[in-house]
Amino acid sequence: MAFMKRMAVLAAAAGAARAYAKKNPEKVNDMVGKAGRFVDEKTKGTYHSHIDGATKKVADVTKPKPKPNPAS
Repeated sequence: MAFMKRMAVLAAAAGAARAYAKKNPEKVNDMVGKAGRFVDEKTKGTYHSHIDGATKKVADVTKPKPKPNPAS
């Protein structure tokens, strides 16, 4: 039963992170960029392509969706 409780807590945390990312995409991109640079520096570039890919994926997900233009 402890496993289910942990999964529920993780699901709630993921939901909160999703909501924060929707409200603050610029801050999320900034923090992910800083974290990526930090990890890249600490790993001395060993995982640069993986870190860069993850950073770009976050940027793609958090970029604002274009609003449809109403037909005139």
